[in-house]
Amino acid sequence: MAKNKEKISVTSEIGRLRRVLVHSPDSGLGKVVPSKAQDWLFEDIVHLDTIRRKEYDFYTKLLLYFLDPGKIKGRLSVVDNLENRRSFYKPDNEDFFKSDRVIEIQWLLSEILNDHEIKLKLIASVCAIEGCSYETQNELSTLSPTQLAKVFISGSVNDHQMIFAPIPNFIFTRDIGIVINDYILLNKPAKKARVREALLMKYIFYNHPFFKAYRDNVIELPDTSYHFLMPKEGDDKKVTLEGGDVMVVTRDHLLIGVSERTSMEAAHQAINVLFEKSVVKKITVIKIPRKRDYMHIDTVFTQVKQHVWVMLGVFSKKSIKKEDADPVQRVLEVARKDEKIKIIQFKKKDIDNPIHFDSLEELLEDISKNDLKCSEKVKFIYSGNNEFPFDAREQWTDSCNLLALKEGVVLGYDRNDKTVEAFRENGFRIIEAGDLIAQFENNETDPAEIENTLILMPSAELSRARGGFHCMSMPLWRDEL
Repeated sequence: MAKNKEKISVTSEIGRLRRVLVHSPDSGLGKVVPSKAQDWLFEDIVHLDTIRRKEYDFYTKLLLYFLDPGKIKGRLSVVDNLENRRSFYKPDNEDFFKSDRVIEIQWLLSEILNDHEIKLKLIASVCAIEGCSYETQNELSTLSPTQLAKVFISGSVNDHQMIFAPIPNFIFTRDIGIVINDYILLNKPAKKARVREALLMKYIFYNHPFFKAYRDNVIELPDTSYHFLMPKEGDDKKVTLEGGDVMVVTRDHLLIGVSERTSMEAAHQAINVLFEKSVVKKITVIKIPRKRDYMHIDTVFTQVKQHVWVMLGVFSKKSIKKEDADPVQRVLEVARKDEKIKIIQFKKKDIDNPIHFDSLEELLEDISKNDLKCSEKVKFIYSGNNEFPFDAREQWTDSCNLLALKEGVVLGYDRNDKTVEAFRENGFRIIEAGDLIAQFENNETDPAEIENTLILMPSAELSRARGGFHCMSMPLWRDEL
């Protein structure tokens, strides 16, 4: 087993976060144009300076205070100095925070590119999938590792010369892979816009010294051979998997979503290989509608505490509250729902006899009570406080896509007012990220002391990209519950 310096281990969604893989917004986000936004999986164009300085920078600071305080504590006035504030966040700058707990992908990429053989292989691979000329390929080989890492991610050599498209979704590191116990399951993106991300991460996981002890634990899912021979309507047999559809709820139990981005065939392949390698003992497949509204299962529910979950009420047994609804209408509303969810659970020791669950709540209650042995009553906090139209509006801006820094302490967007109200009604403290950071810096509180708290992050620009903080994190190490 690797020492703590390189330790990888995730056995839950809510154990205290110790190490996480992130990517801060790069210049590629500032190159997204309206005509290409949806091709690049964005709902709108974002303002790069705002998304960095007024939103994502708070996220970086909070992660450092919780995971690696020595990098930030006592330095806030220097970090926020207007003359050098960006240098602290940029992996290509000598003042970069360079944490081995809050790990920036661009930093890892530039380090593996110091190996000349890897550099040439990755240049050839990227140029092949991007259709670059032979001349461009040769030009890229003359760049330094730091420069080349920036080009691979942003698509630009400088502010005026683009070689290929940016990969603006790289900030959503959850989707590039998932740590299951001490294994790494690589993604197979459903959309062309994310193919380069998967390639870059494959090279990092197999070649960076940080992951050396785990190279034999990297799992790739192959495409089925007959998929290539099938017509377009045979796409259900294509293997596509993204990390937002995979949740490690206990050491023995994994959830896999089948969604717009993850195929049933991928779930099939993953179940077979994970059982074969004895990675887990139980896998539950959650099939949700193939709609852009939902995208991944972590857009419709995430875990807050062992007995507390946040979820979208449209998949609930409860009716959605409407201001003008009468008792009869509320009952009939449940009966006429056209949103379908299918849940099937497989156990390695009895794979021929799967268990079916009637609702998402039933599954999550079962996890809390039987897997996590909770004696407390299981609670559900609903998107938009389960009120129409706020439930759908706030789910769209990631009210259910929360990141647990530790059990009961989660990050979410400040714009989802009704969901915040629901958290408050369930006994959670609500605090703005900026206020909490100031308290940390002034020694008024300590991350270890915080409990039952929803931390609100600025979100005017980040939310346009359709991803919350669960999406913007790939946990590498969490404490055991």
